[in-house]
Amino acid sequence: MIAPGSVLGVLGSGQLGRMFTIAARRMGYRVHTFSPDSDTPTGQVADVEVTAPYDDLDALQAFARRVSVVTFEFENVPSAATSAIEPIVAVRPSPEALHISQQRAREKQFLADRGFPTVPFAVATTQAELASALARIGTPAIVKTAESGYDGKGQQVAGSAAEAGRIWSSLGGQVLVVEKRISLQAELSVIAARGLNRDVAQFPLFENRHRHHILDLTTAPAAVPATVAAQATEIGRGILDALDYVGVLCIEFFLSTDGELMVNELAPRPHNSGHLTFDAAVTSQFEQQVRAICGLPLGSTELLRPAAMANLLGDLWVDGEPDWAAACRQPDVKLHLYGKVTPKPGRKMGHLTAMGRTVAEAQDRVITARDALLRL
Repeated sequence: MIAPGSVLGVLGSGQLGRMFTIAARRMGYRVHTFSPDSDTPTGQVADVEVTAPYDDLDALQAFARRVSVVTFEFENVPSAATSAIEPIVAVRPSPEALHISQQRAREKQFLADRGFPTVPFAVATTQAELASALARIGTPAIVKTAESGYDGKGQQVAGSAAEAGRIWSSLGGQVLVVEKRISLQAELSVIAARGLNRDVAQFPLFENRHRHHILDLTTAPAAVPATVAAQATEIGRGILDALDYVGVLCIEFFLSTDGELMVNELAPRPHNSGHLTFDAAVTSQFEQQVRAICGLPLGSTELLRPAAMANLLGDLWVDGEPDWAAACRQPDVKLHLYGKVTPKPGRKMGHLTAMGRTVAEAQDRVITARDALLRL
């Protein structure tokens, strides 16, 4: 066990690291963060902020020698960086789990090889392979870059195999994943933790709604049949065990209109859809990450009440500073801002969480509070 008072290291410095740090410090830990940036959301609340590129192995190894365990708050940290420090300090989740989940082609193949349900997919490394994949998978299809895509970036819709040339050029001539476009009933996520002793704790299933490919609203518990929730829980447990995972993992699912549940992607860290646990669960996903990587028993994942989370994007600042007082007049609404200096359209600046007697009531409250931010 890594006891409170120890120093935890975080690779990455965004809002996920910020909330992890808040949870860790509340439990008596100290936190050091490492990223190429300064005055970051994580750095503003951490004990030490190290600013250096991820490929600066000397700086990484010096960082590793000052902490008791290293975790990461986004999956685009180069796996070579975590491999370089693993001989010095424990890295949780493992570099292998990071390597699998940070590249869509590897991730999809890992899941398919172990029998987990996925959207029909194919991998293309040339324009000719892309055309063949589109013909085989069928159109319309979603074409995604295998690396570095998020919030809809690095993906396009293909209406026919004839569009292979345009899409190949547009996406930079790199490894691509072609996925069959599914008629969706819902987008769901399981957030689960697995400890050093292999115990697993999963939060209730979350339901997610996106706008312009960016998560807009999450509600919990998800309004799906109990059989779907049980299947998602079973798949989540299976993936954690297959990865021999330690830490918090988010498994994003598609639920098709015919009731089929398919894994969309993995996020080897706390996740935007789990932000509501900070206020609405006995143990937040961030505290759960601290517990898991430090070898502590996992906490209760019980929701205190039905809850909803609404993202706050930089678009809200277009006409000036949002009206924070108006949102905070809602007594069951919690405001979280990430300390980002410059608002930009599409940039996640914060979120609101609301609770209610029902999911519908919590959703209405959080949407009303977000609407109140705009000075009319």
